[in-house]
Amino acid sequence: MTRCPECDTEIDLDEDEVEEGEILSCPECDVELEVTQTHPVHLIVISEDEDDDDEEEEEKSSVKEDEEDDDEDEEEVG
Repeated sequence: MTRCPECDTEIDLDEDEVEEGEILSCPECDVELEVTQTHPVHLIVISEDEDDDDEEEEEKSSVKEDEEDDDEDEEEVG
């Protein structure tokens, strides 16, 4: 029997029915879990903070590119 690493609820998973990299959610606490191993099944919590950090970095990168484009436009005009 596999347990949720977040809330310790038993999750009934068959080793033959899951694949490494598969994303599941805990039926009790709704946290997203990734299957990192199938024999025996091992789960890790997918941190929402990491996803937020990635999104913030993408936004900053996009804003920086826009600013660089604006600078280039100003140089051509001036």
